[in-house]
Amino acid sequence: MKIFFMGTPPFAVKVLEKIHHSNHQLVGVATSIDKPAGRGNKINQSAVKIFSLKHQLNLLQPEKLKDEKFVCQLKELEPDIIVVVAFRMLPEVVWKIPKLGTVNLHASILPNYRGAAPINWAIINGEKNTGITTFFIDEKIDTGAVILTEKVSIDDGTTAGELHDTLMTKGAHLVLKTIETISSDYSGSKKQNDSLKLKLAPKLNRENTKINWNKSAEEIRQLTLGLNPYPGAWTKLSYNNKLLNFKVFNAQLSNKKYPIKKLVITDDKLFVGTNGNALELTEIQMEGKKRMKTNEFLKGYSNIVDYSIL
Repeated sequence: MKIFFMGTPPFAVKVLEKIHHSNHQLVGVATSIDKPAGRGNKINQSAVKIFSLKHQLNLLQPEKLKDEKFVCQLKELEPDIIVVVAFRMLPEVVWKIPKLGTVNLHASILPNYRGAAPINWAIINGEKNTGITTFFIDEKIDTGAVILTEKVSIDDGTTAGELHDTLMTKGAHLVLKTIETISSDYSGSKKQNDSLKLKLAPKLNRENTKINWNKSAEEIRQLTLGLNPYPGAWTKLSYNNKLLNFKVFNAQLSNKKYPIKKLVITDDKLFVGTNGNALELTEIQMEGKKRMKTNEFLKGYSNIVDYSIL
């Protein structure tokens, strides 16, 4: 099989690596253009580009996917399948090129958790199970006919980063299995059921990552886990007329009760009152400081109880 791959982040690299080391012919790779990032606007290369350069793969970086030159390059490569993992939405002129279809890997059991952040939202919503899906791309986002799925359980306390790594590894195997399935005169894909009330996975932003302390300790804890390691659940602290961003990356449930938003130190542990039992904050970050365990944080912020949560 002649495979063309499209992807950008580390999640996609695991799949690319699996295809590269398979018996299939990897005819090319497309990834995002280099962009300035961080302090000093240093030019940042995608994880997929770094891997492709290291292994001397045929790398393309189209700025626009409808660009005539890029489309012609793709057609000349004559891929049997295009595999897409964590990339941009493809125009029809691209996803219709391969004779056997364009396949996407999605980090949920579709049709639930369509969208940009399925791993995060599965944990934020307290799901006990999630999974991965391969499907044929069509004109809408994450709506195409399903090829294969694999369920994955979510243990209590699992972070988005941990689930990401699990699904990344399983996803690489599922994509290879999908390629083998399609190569054998496949016609068994199943249309997604849109009649159900679906759970979605919208892009993370400043609003939906903010902690609502009026929620239960259980809900707030899931938010912190679902946004760990990035971007982090956040709140605002006030002290001496100064506002500070404050992030919570991990927390534990407790049987203590304090007023909502009240910060309390007990036995070298930091608690916050919620709508129910208090939440013990175990890994946090003050604006301008590094992320740290709470017992280390309290050595320099023993007066944290004098701060107000807004």
